[in-house]
Amino acid sequence: MKILSFAQAIEDAVNQAMADDPTVIIFGEDIHMIRRNLFLRFGGDRVRSTPISEASFVGAAVSASMAGLRPIVEVMLVDFIGVAMDALLNHAAKVETFSGGKWKAPLVVRAACGGGYGDGGQHQQTLWGWLAHIPGLSVVVPSTPADAGGLMLAAIEHDGPVIFLEHKMLADYWLDFMGAGNRKTVQFDVPPAGASGPVPATWQPTPLGKAAIRRQGDDLTIISIGVGVHRALEAADALAQQGVYASVIDLRTVAPLDKATICEMSAATGSVLVVDEDYEQFGLSGELAAVILEAGIPIKYRRVCTQETIPYARHLEDQILPNKQRIIDAALELSIG
Repeated sequence: MKILSFAQAIEDAVNQAMADDPTVIIFGEDIHMIRRNLFLRFGGDRVRSTPISEASFVGAAVSASMAGLRPIVEVMLVDFIGVAMDALLNHAAKVETFSGGKWKAPLVVRAACGGGYGDGGQHQQTLWGWLAHIPGLSVVVPSTPADAGGLMLAAIEHDGPVIFLEHKMLADYWLDFMGAGNRKTVQFDVPPAGASGPVPATWQPTPLGKAAIRRQGDDLTIISIGVGVHRALEAADALAQQGVYASVIDLRTVAPLDKATICEMSAATGSVLVVDEDYEQFGLSGELAAVILEAGIPIKYRRVCTQETIPYARHLEDQILPNKQRIIDAALELSIG
């Protein structure tokens, strides 16, 4: 085992995949600088810088994937995927179904997501519920370096389009960027266990659609993803001091969902709290409630989500996003109710 940061783990897995498979290529803005180690090793034919036009280079990646390549296309922020949604919604997600399996679009769209650093609602969304709503798209959101590398390898090997989202509170190079200039005085709530950790010497794919149980408890089940898993674990530690013992499930992927683990753990406690940095309405938190109830499992239910446009002001942003105290308060409501 070796210790890598979250971002290093992803790049290490991509490096291994590119060395093993010459069809793996990378597209992105200024990618020769952002991924300079990969550019120096594999050259400009496989690490290709693009114009600032998400619609054009995501569209090109869809075509390249249909022609036999496995592109990793980097969109700087998930918020900007909206510019390229035609290529994903109407083409990549549907080509296999429409062709009866004759055509596939094996590409990875990698993007940063999430808030907690004061950049406003156009740059800090997560949007995984919106993306997972589309049949044919897989949506991956790792919470640890080991999962980040393993899930990236699985995404590259998957024979369909995968959206790979990395939360900015976990990625060290994003923290360096966000801390620049007049943000040097801003404090970020970075979970140490997510920002760096042990990873395998050789990567193996982590299966898509398989959740991880990060903590066992008898009183309630907390379900989350990405950086929310670490907020949930911190809250679970505090709850234990008050005699409330929570299980914590890390979904790891939004699509596909590990319905079996979700239902098993929910039935065991009878109380479910969803911690979701994405928007509350019509999102992941409601889908999880439906999955559990449709399985015939009676539960008490609460959710801690983002309910409105993320404000720019840091003190207001801290109130809007899921945080440790909001999770504790909701968990105590469940345990008392």
